[in-house]
Amino acid sequence: MEKRLRSSLRSSAEEFLVSATNLNFKSAKQTLKTLIHPITQSSDLTKTLPLSLHNSVSHSIQLLKRETFPDVAKSPPTKRLRRSSRTVKSSSNNSDEDNNVTSGKQNVLENLQIYSLVAQLCVTHPKRVFSASDLLPAVQLLHDNLILFESDLVLSLEIATLCESWWRDDLEGKEMLISQFLPFLVSRSLTLKKKVDVHRVYVLRDAFTLFDFEDESIEDLKLLLIRCVISPLYLKTEDGRKFLAFVCGLSQQVLKEGLAMIKSQIPFGRKSVLEAYGEVLFRAWKGVVEEGFRKEIEDRFLQGLVEGAIHASSKGLAASVRRVLGAFINQRTIDGVEKLLFKLSEPVIFRSLQVANSNVRHNSLHLLLDLFPLEDPDSTKEVKDTLLDKQFFLLEKLLMDDCPDVRVVAVEGCCRILHLFWEIIPSSTITKILTKIFDDVSHDICNEVRLSTLNGIIYLLGNPLSHEVLKVLLLRLGHLIVDSVLSVRLAVADLLLLLRDIRTFQFNKVAGLDVLLSTLANDQSQVAQKITRLLMPTYFPSRINIEEACNRCVTLMKRSPMAGARFCEFVLSEGAALKSLMELFRVLVNLVLSDNRLDTDQIEGFLVGVANLCNSLASESCYLNALKELFTGDKVKCLFAAASTGRARSSVFDMVSIISPNNVVGLLEDCMGLVSNCSGLSEDVERQAEVRSAHKLFLSCNAFNDMFEALTKLLQKVAYRCNVKFGTEIPKHSVSSTKRKKSKSSVKVSAKWKHVSGRKSSSFMEDYSMAVGVAWQMIDLLLSEDTRKAVIGSESLEPSFLALKVISEVSIVQYVNCDYMDAYPVLAYTALALQMSLQNGKTEPSQSISETVLDLAMDHLLNCTEQLFGASDSRKSGMLPANSEHGPSKMAQNYRKRPREPQRDASRSSDGGSVHTGQKITLNKMLMLTAILKFIVDSTAMGFLSDFRRRCFKFTMAYTQYIISAVRRHYNEKLQIKDENLKEIFVCLKSSFSYAAKLLNLVLRDSSKVSPPPTEAFDLANGLIDLIFSIELYMSSGYAVRFVIAAKPWLPDLILALGSGCIFTQCRTEGTFDRIKLLFPSWLLILAKTELNEISNVCSEEDDNGVSEPEKFPEFKKLMGMIVSLMKGNRSILDAVGVIFLTGSVVALERKDFGLVSGLVHFVCVKLVGVEDREWTGLDMMLVSLPDIYPQIEKEIEEQSREEDRMMLESARALLEPVWMYHVYETERFSMMEEELEEEG
Repeated sequence: MEKRLRSSLRSSAEEFLVSATNLNFKSAKQTLKTLIHPITQSSDLTKTLPLSLHNSVSHSIQLLKRETFPDVAKSPPTKRLRRSSRTVKSSSNNSDEDNNVTSGKQNVLENLQIYSLVAQLCVTHPKRVFSASDLLPAVQLLHDNLILFESDLVLSLEIATLCESWWRDDLEGKEMLISQFLPFLVSRSLTLKKKVDVHRVYVLRDAFTLFDFEDESIEDLKLLLIRCVISPLYLKTEDGRKFLAFVCGLSQQVLKEGLAMIKSQIPFGRKSVLEAYGEVLFRAWKGVVEEGFRKEIEDRFLQGLVEGAIHASSKGLAASVRRVLGAFINQRTIDGVEKLLFKLSEPVIFRSLQVANSNVRHNSLHLLLDLFPLEDPDSTKEVKDTLLDKQFFLLEKLLMDDCPDVRVVAVEGCCRILHLFWEIIPSSTITKILTKIFDDVSHDICNEVRLSTLNGIIYLLGNPLSHEVLKVLLLRLGHLIVDSVLSVRLAVADLLLLLRDIRTFQFNKVAGLDVLLSTLANDQSQVAQKITRLLMPTYFPSRINIEEACNRCVTLMKRSPMAGARFCEFVLSEGAALKSLMELFRVLVNLVLSDNRLDTDQIEGFLVGVANLCNSLASESCYLNALKELFTGDKVKCLFAAASTGRARSSVFDMVSIISPNNVVGLLEDCMGLVSNCSGLSEDVERQAEVRSAHKLFLSCNAFNDMFEALTKLLQKVAYRCNVKFGTEIPKHSVSSTKRKKSKSSVKVSAKWKHVSGRKSSSFMEDYSMAVGVAWQMIDLLLSEDTRKAVIGSESLEPSFLALKVISEVSIVQYVNCDYMDAYPVLAYTALALQMSLQNGKTEPSQSISETVLDLAMDHLLNCTEQLFGASDSRKSGMLPANSEHGPSKMAQNYRKRPREPQRDASRSSDGGSVHTGQKITLNKMLMLTAILKFIVDSTAMGFLSDFRRRCFKFTMAYTQYIISAVRRHYNEKLQIKDENLKEIFVCLKSSFSYAAKLLNLVLRDSSKVSPPPTEAFDLANGLIDLIFSIELYMSSGYAVRFVIAAKPWLPDLILALGSGCIFTQCRTEGTFDRIKLLFPSWLLILAKTELNEISNVCSEEDDNGVSEPEKFPEFKKLMGMIVSLMKGNRSILDAVGVIFLTGSVVALERKDFGLVSGLVHFVCVKLVGVEDREWTGLDMMLVSLPDIYPQIEKEIEEQSREEDRMMLESARALLEPVWMYHVYETERFSMMEEELEEEG
């Protein structure tokens, strides 16, 4: 092929080009290069080849145009034929023609590829033998038709490369080759997103100056350039940013559009994007020469950024604007930049630092700190000093600003300024600022301000010049080591660690050693670990021998035993060697066993420290074996004998659990006594830790079953006494059929601890208190995975569960007769039921054992609560809904047979009539009922209890009503509730509300049109809202604020439950009207009252002499505001819930309560829908309710004689009339009804 080409090249240029088109483009480049580049200046081809090339390109383009745009105007369009065999044949012929056209077009494009390559080789000829003027016609023809070749990327790129070479070589006529080539290259860089294309565009940037950007034909290129402004690739690359800066100088119109695009991106841009925009702006400002361009950037854009940074509505937006300005601030040393920043900022920043709006002060302070020192480089020294003094004065003033956010920025900013400019700031100014920081700001009431103070000082210490002054002032920060906020104490620890590493400081002068040790002993682990790191070089240094290090640690532990114990806890994580810790372990154990001079606190600290070291050393197997050798049975007994406190004994138990030595029978017997004598355990935190350690010991020694059997016998004894005292039936062992194998203990436990029921007689109250302690242990055992498995696998599980069932029933039913009844048996009973169900479901999935356990437990608990609420009703102290399905006959069936009536327990701790006893009974009842509610929610979340859904809702509603009545009773009787009781009651209230709302959430989540939620969901939602306003009505406003915050996450579920009757049926139901009429929600009454109060306040404000009343139920109004906001987000939900307010209005009209009508209608029309909305689009169900209200209001207006009632009704009519009239005359929705009313009239 090459020989033929060479031969054709000798013949003529035309023949050469024809032969070249037979080559494959990929392989043609090298072949044609070897033929064209050897052509000399004397060859005729230097003249004939460019001419032939132009003719060939011209001919090919004409062919391509005919193929692409066929002349169809010569013949009319053919009539569309029916589908038939002839039509199919014709279609086949047309398809062949189309294929021929496509093939012809492709051949032409391939020929043009070769021609472009030939032109490129001629242009890049090493000896430049081809004249640019001869080649230009062909190249220009290719360039001018570049848009015609857009479907062929290879050809387009080849032409672009040709034009790029022409421009780069500065050949004649290069300005003729840019109009199509540059837009193509820019578009390619935006589409393919390759850095090399961005570089090519940047290299050709001078070509863009030849365009007239004021001409309308340039719009497409302008749009491409503006797209580059928001292209991440252009912002990411250096060449891209330089090109964007260059584009800003092409024309004022392009500059304006580019700046507008940048401005639109600032609120949403990432940090890197904003910094890139800043660099682009700075390059553009620096690069432009014309005054008009600079004026556009400075006065219109940058001035707007400065004002935006000050008046931004959010901190994030202000920070984004400052990030763009940062490019100028960071280049302030360049000539003209400082002057520009001063000109832009000085007129607005000082005034903004003193305005009333704290957000503006906050933003202005940030900007001042970025610009500091703000000065005019052309002014005199005196002027500069005056301006600097003004800035320091404002900074000092802002240190005491009313807004905490401003103070936070001020203190950190002052420390930053002092760090950077210490040398040039007058000493008097430094003293004033630091004194204010250390004496005032460090005692600030705001946590964030105190934290910022410490962070600022830590930063300031980075300047060595500040050390002499700080050495004196730092002593004033010692109080922050005992600050109430964890983050502040952590910052103090970081400060002390920094001071320790600076030779000129002594950290123990800032915070005394006694304070540090107290903090180490009592503070949270993060702080304790940092203090351990602080004290390590002093009390356990690695650079001295082990014996001396151990002696120092012992000295520490004797001085502060618990601090030393915490020191041992973290010493390994702070770099101590395991070998050193092993030696320290031996030293401490020997001291406990041999030193009789140690007091009780020291022994306790030593044992806790030994346990912590043991836990650290056990992570390595070699040291674990050494610990086993060291820990003989006799040594364990001696350590336990030395342990005289609960915490010390707990530490011994922990060590034995980790090491598992032999011959610990005596210790296990002591542990058995500890877990069995558990009266009062639920309130004794120290004993709880000791008991947990005992549990671990039993588990590690394979004696867990013995312990659990002993606890079970205690429960069985109490259950038997419940049967004797109250006649409660003891069930047989039939709950579960799961067989469990009895595990053998590796140690023998004395038999006396396995038969605890044979111990000396005691009162029922004492035995019940013991059962409460056992129940607490049951709950605690189920929290840990290892002990939970042991409980579930124990043979005594079922007897313990049945005993808890009896005790739980007595706890619920007899709570009024015995004020010592506790919620822990109920909690343990429900927790065991859930765990047994889960375990049985895993082991025997084919059976329904899990449902059986839960069903039996749930049925039993609900029966108990029905007895409880029934008894409360008989004493008028509780409340059940009026339509409860449990009538007297039904309730009687749920009662257990009892041989005698319940009597008040003679062993009561105090008189039942006392105030505090009543509070305790109320609290215990709430705790028990909350435990049952939690059990219901957990079971529902696991997918059980579908058969108990209605009963569970009725229980939850009854419990909600009881809470409201209890709170109201205490309020009405003006009972003084103890603070601790009130706090517990409030925590219980929040938990109960959350569980009830969660129940609604679970039921609504599984509901559908086929399976809608029960009507009780509507009642419960109303009850929960009633509970919210009852808290505000009967308790303090502070509790109401916290309760509304707790309720906020559940508002969507309450809204859906309120509208559930209409949402799932998509129509207004009579059931909703009946339920509202039967049980009118109290919160609707309160809502109407707040609306009427708001109306009266507005009227009184319009009256010059009127004084408005204080706002009633502010938290309830805030809650309703949140509910309205949520409903407005979904028109269909607003429609479904809005029906409730209109239905309430209908009921109010029947009751002749016209104030209620006016309040509810005002809420619907003003708050819910809006006065301006008279169409009520999408509120079909609400519109259906309107004929039940509006005509009746008009009727009542005519009939009422009382002026006050008429005013209320007229107010409601005025709000509804625009909607009514619109649908009477515009949509004619109510026209028929209007005619009927007129006929009746």
